[in-house]
Amino acid sequence: EEDLTQRMNELDFEDVGESNEATEQTELPEYSCKYCGIHSPASVVKCLTCSKWFCNARGKTCGSHIVNHLVRAKHKEVILHSDSPLGDSILECYNCGCRNVFLLGFIPAKSESVVVLLCRQPCASGTGHKDNVWDVSQWLPIIDDRSFLPWLVRPPTAAECSRARQVTQGQLNQLEEIWRENPKALFDDLEKPGIMADEPEPVKLKYDDGFQYHNILQPLIKLEADFDKKTKESQTQEGITIRWEVGLNTKRVAWFTLRHVDVDFRITPGDEIVIKYHDINKTYIGKAFVIKIPHAYTEEIAAELSRDDSLPKDITMGYSIDFIWKSAPFDRMQAALKKFSFNENAVSEYIFHKILGHELEPPYLRVTLPKKMTAPNLPDLNHSQIYAVKTVLQRPLSLIQGPPGTGKTVTSATIIYHLAQLNEGPILVCAPSNVAVDQLTERIHKTGLKVIRVSARSREAIDSAVSFLSLHEQIKSMTRYPELSKLLKLRDIQGELNANDEKRLDRLRGEAEQELLKNASVICCTCSGAGDLRRFGGVKFRAVIIDEATQSTEPECLIPIVTGAKQVILVGDHQQLGPVIMNKRAAKAGFNLSLFERLVTLGIRPVRLQVQYRMHPCLSEYPSNMFYEGTLQNGVTIGERTRRNLDFPWPQDDDPMMFQVSLGPEEISASGTSYLNRTEAINCEKIVTRFLKSGITPDQIGIVTPYEGQRAFIVSNMPHSGSLRKELLMKLKLQMLMPSKEEKKTI
Repeated sequence: EEDLTQRMNELDFEDVGESNEATEQTELPEYSCKYCGIHSPASVVKCLTCSKWFCNARGKTCGSHIVNHLVRAKHKEVILHSDSPLGDSILECYNCGCRNVFLLGFIPAKSESVVVLLCRQPCASGTGHKDNVWDVSQWLPIIDDRSFLPWLVRPPTAAECSRARQVTQGQLNQLEEIWRENPKALFDDLEKPGIMADEPEPVKLKYDDGFQYHNILQPLIKLEADFDKKTKESQTQEGITIRWEVGLNTKRVAWFTLRHVDVDFRITPGDEIVIKYHDINKTYIGKAFVIKIPHAYTEEIAAELSRDDSLPKDITMGYSIDFIWKSAPFDRMQAALKKFSFNENAVSEYIFHKILGHELEPPYLRVTLPKKMTAPNLPDLNHSQIYAVKTVLQRPLSLIQGPPGTGKTVTSATIIYHLAQLNEGPILVCAPSNVAVDQLTERIHKTGLKVIRVSARSREAIDSAVSFLSLHEQIKSMTRYPELSKLLKLRDIQGELNANDEKRLDRLRGEAEQELLKNASVICCTCSGAGDLRRFGGVKFRAVIIDEATQSTEPECLIPIVTGAKQVILVGDHQQLGPVIMNKRAAKAGFNLSLFERLVTLGIRPVRLQVQYRMHPCLSEYPSNMFYEGTLQNGVTIGERTRRNLDFPWPQDDDPMMFQVSLGPEEISASGTSYLNRTEAINCEKIVTRFLKSGITPDQIGIVTPYEGQRAFIVSNMPHSGSLRKELLMKLKLQMLMPSKEEKKTI
């Protein structure tokens, strides 16, 4: 027996299983699914963007492999295999040629054996198609339950699936991440060490010192910046039609409409773009800044061109548009983070340690409180607002929680007014968005304070309600700098200055800006704008107030704080929408935790405003009990929020809410990353039309949806499907509330 065992050990057995599997993998055809290896021609589809093949099998994932890839990679165009029953057909709209599979659906034609592919909008909406015999009411999407319809792409058989590689959703997601950097990577590369980037260290509630604070947040800023850069620069638009106009300043304005904009992508006023036109001999280029955006990408966008553009004036079609990514907001976050962590003069010692999460006794500032808390030309304050004003004036670091409709803008403006009476030097007022800054600037101006609204140079051509308070407008009226006014007028007339005049203009403008800023009582700008060292490098701000602080990332809040602040007031509500972080790894590491919410978690109790003036008392009951421990009080009565004699079939006159069930199929939106429901959208249009006909004005109606796809569909579909004038329904869009970018469902 021992001799037999020894002989058996000496034999060299070949591992047939591994050898056959390896041979099988190497012999797979080029059109095999890059996830699982299935290669039946009737079951695979080629992605035209990356030239990879995927099958229509679901396996252990939440959708078919091809749909999973299209969603994760944000690709939208496919072609069938040449040996499939339908041949090597590119899936596209018969009417307009649109190839976005998330928009495509089918309608039976005259012959029972023939179907016609049409895009959901505009071709299947009932207008603009070539053949009136189609019944667009029969339109159905070609992707159902996150898989292509079986008559279009056959699901693999059970036998084929059993022989295929079993892929988990996590492996699929990892492979897509690898392909972003290495498109030629294979599934087996997932097992290689170091192929996946290490997860960043998560944020902490408390930090030992500035070094640890910097080393944790710095990589998260970079992750978000890299993602934002890729998203921005990948949105090149081809075949754009431009409508040309000349603005009041004699500069050319390009009006155009974008197509197939990614759901992660956002255009904002002030964004820089490059417009190109190619002919046989030459490429014409022009730089422009976006000056107007609509609420829906189906409307026109306006961009003002620089004077030196070479674009043709008589051609309207065939342009391409590139979006320029600006690193300034992220650079300023990094600079502020570094300054906070390593420069002891950036903030007071108390604020430094409290932001790090260290336990300290809260000192009270020695101030003489005003006898009257209300500020000039602002509404009288209620008891909770008065308490908030008194409390924050005496503390170096304060949090004000403002539930919806509780008057946090009025409270903030009142606090700023009293701070201006107590402090020497200007007060810095910031918010993450320009809209929030403008609203607060308008309220502060009513108090009589000398306020200056500082905007980025790229936004100076954008009109707003507080344009007359902007820095660049106030400079024009300064009598001490006659040469500056002369050069500004000359540049407006000529379009440009020579090198010497331009250099002198920059110097004079810088001197005038510094004089205005140093003499102002209040300076308002975005959080990112506070990092403009050219303007604010020599200005110290003793007091800083940040509105909508819960919508800012922590490094974004640091930008205004590190200007030497000794008193910081954060205003917001951590029970509402927080910072939107697009990079999933950064969000998973906690980068979407605002400074406001982290300080609340550490035990700093915010001063809560408790009287709401917006909602019907019945509507405020739920958020009060759910999010605010039942503390919300009503500043409006039932009668003030009840409309009588309304020509609308409201179920119960004494109940301010109703529910209507819309039974319709859920479809994937054009982006592939969200959802829509056409039946619900149609019912929404009918309800809005009924309201408008009964005397309700567009500015009194708001439409809210948690899905970006549904928002975009309602916005683009409503003006064309309603019985009222398009102009009236278009006004409704200005009141449409944007949903969260964080969809409640993900594919």
